[in-house]
Amino acid sequence: MCLDLFLRLRPLVSRFILGVSVCVAMPGSANTLIMNAVIIDGSGAPSERGSVRISGSRIVAKGDLIPLDTDTVIDAAGFVLAPGFIDTHSHADNLITSQRDALTKVTQGITTVIVGQDGESPYPLTTFFTTLEKQPAKINVAAFAGHNTLRNQVMQADANRSASETEISAMRALLRAELAAGALGLSSGLEYEPGIYSTPAEVLLLAQESARAGGRYISHLRSEDRWFEDAVEEIIHIGRVTGMPVKISHIKLAMTRLWNTAPALIAQLDAARAEGIDITADIYPYTYWQSHMMVLLPERDPTDLNAIDFVLHELAPPDGIIFTHFPVRPEVVGKTLTEVARLYDKSPVDTFSWLAQESVAYTQKTGEPGDMMIGTSMTEADVHALMLWPHTNICTDGSLLDGHPRGAGSFPKVVGRYVRELGLLPLEQAIHKMTGLPAEHMGLTERGSVAEGYIADLVLFDPDTIIDRATTQAPFRLSEGVSDVWVAGRRVLQQGAMSDAFPGRVLRRASTDG
Repeated sequence: MCLDLFLRLRPLVSRFILGVSVCVAMPGSANTLIMNAVIIDGSGAPSERGSVRISGSRIVAKGDLIPLDTDTVIDAAGFVLAPGFIDTHSHADNLITSQRDALTKVTQGITTVIVGQDGESPYPLTTFFTTLEKQPAKINVAAFAGHNTLRNQVMQADANRSASETEISAMRALLRAELAAGALGLSSGLEYEPGIYSTPAEVLLLAQESARAGGRYISHLRSEDRWFEDAVEEIIHIGRVTGMPVKISHIKLAMTRLWNTAPALIAQLDAARAEGIDITADIYPYTYWQSHMMVLLPERDPTDLNAIDFVLHELAPPDGIIFTHFPVRPEVVGKTLTEVARLYDKSPVDTFSWLAQESVAYTQKTGEPGDMMIGTSMTEADVHALMLWPHTNICTDGSLLDGHPRGAGSFPKVVGRYVRELGLLPLEQAIHKMTGLPAEHMGLTERGSVAEGYIADLVLFDPDTIIDRATTQAPFRLSEGVSDVWVAGRRVLQQGAMSDAFPGRVLRRASTDG
């Protein structure tokens, strides 16, 4: 009866009623059949038109399928059905326990975020994981253990110096506990406090703990500009010594002297891989980053006008610096450094120094960040080349509410602009860099592929309309073109509207939960 009804109605189904079940499931049905989809399975293989059946949390069939009486049928109307996108560098841990709907992620098609990045992680992870298991989010969450967090736990207020052998031993013990709790491995943020004060030997000892537990290492390198070459060699050395997978976070060439050297960097990374080092990278599709003012000053001296002049000529021009957070002077938010300098009738160098000092004083007084800024430091040509490296996957480097548009727009931007508008890479390759490749890089099993037996984390999107809408002036503006999203077989986004389902899971290292 149900099949006959479907066959009679199917010719009438159009793109305008996408996602509407045209067949009422029989009582007790737990199956969903997504029909008439362009399936891109996440492997990089060519797309194929067909159907996917979900039962419970898993994909149970794929191909030319006939509806069953137990199916709730959804006509995909020729949209692309792909594995849910995996964000390998996310700062969603800042808000995920309070904003469980993860709106800016779900509307991009993201079903899994990897948090605990740049050396900062929730501590202890057991508490963070327990909170999420008691009140799940809409999306899955996995986490690294942060080096800077471990340092702060052991060294407390005295963390901005080299660590003693005893302190390093204490960090290693804490890391073992975090790994036992399910951390994917160790993350570092070596341009940030207090990681900037660590020696390479300290980082290597901690990385070896991760390797012994079967974990991995991901790093915001010690320098993304002045000493970039040395920083890349440091992570290659860690991969060589430990034998574990190592990953460069948000890979970039963020200094004028480094521009157009992507081929040389890729050759260096390929040589490391040929040596047997499992080194990879992730990237977001923007030429500008977001961080704190002081990260641009390695000596951490906001009064050094010569150093600031170097920054504004070699790292980020005044027109390319946009303030996204400044509690002492909220009037500067949304303005460039050039505009702020004009507002206060100062030079850009003097304005940067003055604001940086105010930011430092605010942080010392409150313990909260005194500023956040966007800095334009890369070229499109380098972004394109690094994105095309076969071992680079896509990430956001964004939180749930981010002053940088990457937090709400990265994945749709890749599909809408780099695939559809620029033709930089085929759609199947882009999807691979969002699904199967990041799953491999993070050691996630049973995710990242539209395959029988895999967890049904899926995204349905219109390849003709998917696009980012977030800008520096409207960074929370949601992306468009993602129609439906499933997490563990439950639809969290239906025809662009959020559902009341919260099926997200905590993904611990080597997890095969179903």
